[in-house]
Amino acid sequence: MKILFLNWNSFGNEDLTAALKELGHEVLLYPFSKSISFDDKKWEQEFISFLRSKTPDYVFSFAYFPIVSKACEAEGILYLSWVYDSPHVALYSYTMLNHCNRIFLFDKELCLTFLKAGFQNIYYLPMAVNPSRIERMLKSQSTETKRQYAGDVSFVGSLYSEPKHNLYSRLTNISPYTKGYLDGLIQAQMKVYGYNFLEDALTPDIMSDLLSSDYPMRPASTSVHSSEYLYAQYVLNRRVTALEREKILTLLGESHTVDLYTHDASVAIKGVRNHGPVDYYDTMPYVFYNSKINLNISLRSIHSGIPLRAFDIMGSGGFLLSNYQADFMDFFTPDEDFVFYEAVEQVPSIVEYYLTHEEERSAICRNGHTKVTQSHTYKQRLEEIFSVL
Repeated sequence: MKILFLNWNSFGNEDLTAALKELGHEVLLYPFSKSISFDDKKWEQEFISFLRSKTPDYVFSFAYFPIVSKACEAEGILYLSWVYDSPHVALYSYTMLNHCNRIFLFDKELCLTFLKAGFQNIYYLPMAVNPSRIERMLKSQSTETKRQYAGDVSFVGSLYSEPKHNLYSRLTNISPYTKGYLDGLIQAQMKVYGYNFLEDALTPDIMSDLLSSDYPMRPASTSVHSSEYLYAQYVLNRRVTALEREKILTLLGESHTVDLYTHDASVAIKGVRNHGPVDYYDTMPYVFYNSKINLNISLRSIHSGIPLRAFDIMGSGGFLLSNYQADFMDFFTPDEDFVFYEAVEQVPSIVEYYLTHEEERSAICRNGHTKVTQSHTYKQRLEEIFSVL
């Protein structure tokens, strides 16, 4: 098959295209940017012209792009979209009804929501790893590399403290009542895993105040989601995640040295060494393999899905300590393949236990690694995708 792959700055591009080629497909890379707007007629016509000249069997992308779906619908070409992020506001475009779409969501609960609403051609597909790439890296790592990335506890990810991510700070000019109500919701949601109530808790009066603030959020004319969805997913859930990640790092930093890999150079927490960002391909597997414990603290807008970070940790042979996510239970056994916590306050004692029980920790690393590398590879996921076309 000839597959046109949208080549934008996404995690997994190299692993996915390598797997496509290993399966015998021809891959055409087409440069793309997430900033391309839905109504960019010039780009749309150029893309359609390219489709006509190259006649691919499928168009494939990480994430879903309505303008791509519109072009594929016009040309009668199937559009395969694998979504590994949440929220993903593009999923609420009316183009989701296009017959060309085959959309694969990493989050089972989100997938079921669309299926119950009557959408067709929506499938549940967890994320994956490329074991051969990671194995090559780890086999060839130097003694210096092992020393550089060795540590007790590590976390790779954003703290949502950068101005572009900290949308909650933009909610100025709201009433003290609204501010207190939102702060209370955030604190309550921090204590609950497996169910997110933020969107449902935004009452008409609260929404009226938010929409009158200096940061009104309204849906685009091409979308069917609500303002409640935007505030809950992009503002409040990020705030919950930011507070949870900061609190966990602060608690751990009181008795352990924690290695943090994040883009915000200003983050300074006692006991936490901020190393700056880490490259997904060149460096990240070294961190996961050489750290005794790797944290996954999921973005709270992810309903039930297993974040890509968790697969990467286990795929690198690392020990995974994660918050509770329901989809884990479909594939992995707690305390055998990974460990999860149900409250922030549990994290320090769990870390202390596994730092002092090396044999149990090593066994969990081996089990998680075996399951991921045997059953959750990009080649296997692609075979699942092509089996439903």
